[in-house]
Amino acid sequence: MKFKISMLAAVVFLVSCGEKKEQQNTTATKEQAPHYETVAIKQGSVASVIKLPARLVAYQEVSIFPKVNGYVTKVLVDIGSHVHKGQLLMTLEAPELEQAVLGAKERYERAKSTLSIDKDRYYRLKEASATAGAVSPLDLSSAKNKVEADSALANAEKANWQMQRTMMDYLNVTAAFDGVITIRNVHPGALVSAANKDVPMLELKQTSHLRLQVDMPETIAAQLKDKDTISFFVTSFPGKKWTGNISRKAYNISADVHAERVEIDVFNKDESLDPGMYADVVYYAKGNQQALVVPKSAVVTSTERKYVVVIRDGKTQKVDVSTGNETTDETEIFGNIKQGEQVVAKANDEIKEGVAVQ
Repeated sequence: MKFKISMLAAVVFLVSCGEKKEQQNTTATKEQAPHYETVAIKQGSVASVIKLPARLVAYQEVSIFPKVNGYVTKVLVDIGSHVHKGQLLMTLEAPELEQAVLGAKERYERAKSTLSIDKDRYYRLKEASATAGAVSPLDLSSAKNKVEADSALANAEKANWQMQRTMMDYLNVTAAFDGVITIRNVHPGALVSAANKDVPMLELKQTSHLRLQVDMPETIAAQLKDKDTISFFVTSFPGKKWTGNISRKAYNISADVHAERVEIDVFNKDESLDPGMYADVVYYAKGNQQALVVPKSAVVTSTERKYVVVIRDGKTQKVDVSTGNETTDETEIFGNIKQGEQVVAKANDEIKEGVAVQ
């Protein structure tokens, strides 16, 4: 009897110990489950102010090189000279070219004379051929072929003469558009060569109309439209604000900087701005209405990926995202996520994937 009581006590003791151990393991598991502050993903846009570097360039600019070899006889402009389209800028002299024009003209006149003589002979033979047996068909055919050959030669000589005359026109250098001479590298007496492609004789820039060039990040470029207003500031004029409208987009994302070139026409009639000046563009980005918004601290950026930690089925899951507009507190995200899902508000790369959370 005493033995049975002892066995029963032992069984009760073991069961009690097992239940106590199971309760301890459950408590330990709950204590080990990490707790993260989460926030619901919401849909909307993030308006932000973006400041980007930009540069002013001339609307039109051209470096003027010699088309023919020659000596500079006159330079009628200098650095800073305002010129108009078609205005004579400088003159060259090329004696060899002048002789080539005269030679080409002489050859053309000789070819015309030969054509005239042979044409007259052909017409006479053709008239005589009306009398049977007066002219052989071979002689008439030869005369006709001679006229056609002389005509082709005369046309070729005429084309060569006109080309030489056109080359003479290059001895007078004129302005292609209204603008300002910004570079002068020649003086009277200098020998210039058509083979020189390194140093221009003159440089002409249109300064009354400028282009503001800025590279917009691809996340912003997609939102831009023609005629959108852009504000910019120039370092040389502290506090002064200029505005302009987007005139053209490249419609091409640069592979190296992931940005799209955008240009704004700047009308500079008082010429207070100069080509080459640097500017700061300020753009007020409205954001993407289709975007999802999370705290900026919820996005983790590593060397390999950019992601948020979403809580799904009580466990952490890293979801790759791309970002859009952002402020100091919030950022737009795009990826395989939905509105209303919970994400870790202050995420970091130490959070493991697949971890159960409280």
